[in-house]
Amino acid sequence: QVQLVESGGGLVQAGGSLRLSCAASGRTFSRYAMAWFRQAPGKEREFVAHISSSGGNTYYAESGKGRFTISRDNAKNTVYLQMNSLKPEDTAVYYCAASVLGSYNYWGQGTQVTVSG
Repeated sequence: QVQLVESGGGLVQAGGSLRLSCAASGRTFSRYAMAWFRQAPGKEREFVAHISSSGGNTYYAESGKGRFTISRDNAKNTVYLQMNSLKPEDTAVYYCAASVLGSYNYWGQGTQVTVSG
């Protein structure tokens, strides 16, 4: 079992940057692949970025390629999402998730990101 707590959201102007953090409890964090998802008002939750358990492999949705960077620090049980060149359409609640055997079984409570245009 792992518990996830996101932080770092807020209000930022278009073109600005934010770094989201997701702190995980437990001693097995390094075994989990991690991901970020987001959900905008009235829309379904969508995938943003994924990082393997070791951090050696990353994947991004097209919407974030070249602007977002996912990373992790297994010593700190934390995964990050660096978001640059933010756009109003990036406004959403951002969630981190932990993956076991290919399924995202654990989710955080989310952190709100609002980008003003």
